[in-house]
Amino acid sequence: MKPPPAEIRDLRVEVDSRAIVDGVSLRVPPGTVTALVGASGSGKTTTGLALLGEYPAGAEVSGEVTLSAKGLVGYIPQHPSTALNPARRVSALLMDIARQQVRDLPRGERRVAARSRVLRAMAEAQLADGEALLRRYPHQLSGGQQQRVVLAQALLLGARVIVADEPTTGQDALTKDRIVGQLRSLTARGIAVVLLSHDLDVVRALADEVLVMRAGRVVESGPAERVWSAPRHAWTRELLEPQAASTAPEPSSAEPVLRLRGLRASHQKAVALRTPELDLRAGECLAVVGRSGSGKTTLARCVAGLHRTYEGEITLDGTALPRSLRDRDRSQLAAVQYVFQDARAAFDEHRPVLRQVARTAVRLRGVARPEAESEALATLTGLGLPAELVRRRPGELSGGELQRVALARALLARPRVLLCDEITSGLDTVTRRDILATLMDLLRTRRDLSLLLITHDLETAALAHRVVVLDAGEVVEQGPTTDVLAHPSHPLTTALLKTTEHLRPRC
Repeated sequence: MKPPPAEIRDLRVEVDSRAIVDGVSLRVPPGTVTALVGASGSGKTTTGLALLGEYPAGAEVSGEVTLSAKGLVGYIPQHPSTALNPARRVSALLMDIARQQVRDLPRGERRVAARSRVLRAMAEAQLADGEALLRRYPHQLSGGQQQRVVLAQALLLGARVIVADEPTTGQDALTKDRIVGQLRSLTARGIAVVLLSHDLDVVRALADEVLVMRAGRVVESGPAERVWSAPRHAWTRELLEPQAASTAPEPSSAEPVLRLRGLRASHQKAVALRTPELDLRAGECLAVVGRSGSGKTTLARCVAGLHRTYEGEITLDGTALPRSLRDRDRSQLAAVQYVFQDARAAFDEHRPVLRQVARTAVRLRGVARPEAESEALATLTGLGLPAELVRRRPGELSGGELQRVALARALLARPRVLLCDEITSGLDTVTRRDILATLMDLLRTRRDLSLLLITHDLETAALAHRVVVLDAGEVVEQGPTTDVLAHPSHPLTTALLKTTEHLRPRC
């Protein structure tokens, strides 16, 4: 019997005398998917990174990690922007890898061969229109597109083990289904996949073996079919329990707080979004759904003043918003707040998160620093983050914990419009429920607040009052949520609903 390409035995990782992984063991057989599931901060990513020999700074490590001679490990991170150099185009990021693989070819054939490999990897990673995307920089891609560029990098590397850390985070249902198919095709070629995921639909569709983690320990493990059908641990049962948040309360006003008229946004002369008319009423939750790259994030970035190359007008309470964030005054900056999909990239890694959250109230509302920190602490603990945790630096928090910090920071501005860009992506079912319940409670308690919810998750969109469906930058369908999701009129909406149902586990 051949040894597995990777194995972990009794791994323990301590940071500041605190065990973030404690006694974890796993084997990764060739051609199989081993899934690690659990809440944010349970130790999944630390365990996965151990296969690459990477640990948190200052960590004390014991246990054993072994790789076979051909056990090259590729990594798809949860936050793709951290793996992409913002100063280099996609073509350069991928060609660097491909060039190393064609060095033995005659000099005149190398460039063509390398480019062919790059385009093939992009196609395998479900990146449509690869030629056009090669010319873009990472910040000109949607979160889903960034994720698939990183997947293409891993495919180019030819790894025998791929650690996929939330690979479907921020993906629409159709793309998610194709990623599932892609990972299946990797296992068919004998590649082992270690899947770190909160998306239980994807884990159900892929995993051969499941390890359930909590507070750094494996509390349950076994064949996927057994874990799904007969979970033995209370935490596993809680994760598997369907989580539903209450729907949004009725809007506080019929008057629009935000209006978009004749919006036409572009990326390098290519039109990325056309929105002739769109309103957001006071107290309303509006969900914007569609495939990755359909223009959802571009829409939110235009509203936030982060994307300036557009025609048309965006008004807040009847006053036109300057196109650039730099031209907006303090009241306008406070009124429109953005919670990013990639929370980690939005924080300074060298300063405690409490201080960064408090700075919003100081800078935008003129609150004195002691009062701002007190308000920040109350908001953070109200979102379920312990007081001791928020005094740490961002690198010491999990992705889900940082997402709640990002939400708290936006709330300290006391905004009129809150732009939430895939903020429940990559969160476990329990945390997702809590975040969504918090948003619905905010609409009840802050009657002047409106939500623009960018999401691929149709169950999340179902909480909104209205839904807008985008495809290739165009609004193809919009209306009351119950009408759009129950009786879709556009083929894309129908396809998204059908694929979501296909991925959903049957119990």
